[in-house]
Amino acid sequence: MCERIVIPDREEVEQELSVNNAWWTFQTRFNVAATHSVPAARMHNKESEGVMMRWGLVPAATKPPEVGQAMPQGMPSVRSAAIESTEDYRTVWLYGQRCIVPVAGFYVWKRSAAGHRQPFYVRVVNRPVFGVAALWDRFVTDEDDVIEGCAIVTVPPNSLLAGIDNSVTQMPAILHRDSYETWLSGRPAQAKDLLKDSYPPDRMVTHAVGPHVNFLEYDDPSLIRPIV
Repeated sequence: MCERIVIPDREEVEQELSVNNAWWTFQTRFNVAATHSVPAARMHNKESEGVMMRWGLVPAATKPPEVGQAMPQGMPSVRSAAIESTEDYRTVWLYGQRCIVPVAGFYVWKRSAAGHRQPFYVRVVNRPVFGVAALWDRFVTDEDDVIEGCAIVTVPPNSLLAGIDNSVTQMPAILHRDSYETWLSGRPAQAKDLLKDSYPPDRMVTHAVGPHVNFLEYDDPSLIRPIV
């Protein structure tokens, strides 16, 4: 599970993840949380497209909120083991509603002996942008507003992330570059095979960062700088 991600700029993303139709508009952000808007690549009418989605999947079958009630936040992540067994995700999975969220890195936390949560920034070596597997769905409100949201697929942590803290029980399913097409347009069985193994720990690095990432009002490059 990752609570916060870093989104690269559009030019960098499109060098890593080319799409036929780039409808998305975004810029670099260093402190992206659930309910924020994130770029996502998916297939539509047999062509790839880049769109903006809400980070938090609200299943299409969800009952719309009553008047005056807040819109449900949705689910920011789903364990790979649950995508075929959980009712909320089974239909999404079988219909091939898979997407890729491009990120520069993400944060995890280590709880200190004193109870403080120390954030760590995690990234992939020699890949300034990498794609993580995600599922998406479309929710329509009673007012006919359409909300498309996504949930990042997670897998058991590799040794690097597990070594940060024993509370890290999941990590984003990072896709190899040559797996993008299979994840987006392959059969469910082919896509599921991509989730068997966590990303190799020797191809990732992490370092401790300052506490400002804990507060959403901060969003600048200082958040990912190592602390001494």
